[in-house]
Amino acid sequence: MNILDEAKKKAATTYNAASDFYDHPTNTFWERYGRRTVERLQLTGGARVLDVCCGSGASAIPAAEAVGPNGSVTGVDLATNLLELARAKAKQRGFTNIQFESGDMTDLRFETNSFDVVVCVFGIFFVPDMEAALRELTRVTRSGGCVRLTTWGPKFFEPANSVFWNAVRNVRPDLYKGFNPWDRICEVDALRALMESASLSDIEVVPETDSQPIPSPDDWWAMILGSGYRGTVDQLSSSERERVRAENLEFIQREAIHSVEANVIYAIGKKH
Repeated sequence: MNILDEAKKKAATTYNAASDFYDHPTNTFWERYGRRTVERLQLTGGARVLDVCCGSGASAIPAAEAVGPNGSVTGVDLATNLLELARAKAKQRGFTNIQFESGDMTDLRFETNSFDVVVCVFGIFFVPDMEAALRELTRVTRSGGCVRLTTWGPKFFEPANSVFWNAVRNVRPDLYKGFNPWDRICEVDALRALMESASLSDIEVVPETDSQPIPSPDDWWAMILGSGYRGTVDQLSSSERERVRAENLEFIQREAIHSVEANVIYAIGKKH
């Protein structure tokens, strides 16, 4: 299995597992940033939108609202469990202009120039070659259309993030990861360079400082289980997992942590 296939398998496994906590009441950041991404697009009625790495519909559903019945939204993700959650939400809310399907952002099935807007929220960094992935997103965007990326900014979920990884290192040094995939584009200049690599024009990159509430220590653990941390947690034995959990909850309680940093960066560029 090559590096790309390994990355795709890891992402699918992680987020299929995380689906049970993905939409936990604490994990409002998915929907918040998905909706903000769409609001920044100022979509018009009738637009055709592709949402890559759509998860459980955090940006696809607001997009369906914005483009109206004459528009269309297609959500693509590798995690089939999240797609099921997205379909259920769309059905419950009565949307008929949205569909969700399993797909790979590095090899989309769509023809060139198929969409007015292509969106990817918290997803482009999962593949080793982000430039190639962005070129594929750009390929399916029509001339004059735009590509919108949203990614994590610096200090992701700090101060609790470091505590989580240190706790993992204490029980399983081989699983410790001092580098997160989004670290490659967590600064404005790095994200701008990525957008430029796809020959996009009129590029705008906007950082946003924000935080995510943690009402209780248990809510921090729900965030861990409903996000990318899950891939690491599921590799721990039951005793190792309990040690990591206890260390995290003890830190949150001892330090009276009520929120973590949740900074993001929004980028948009136009296809010639």
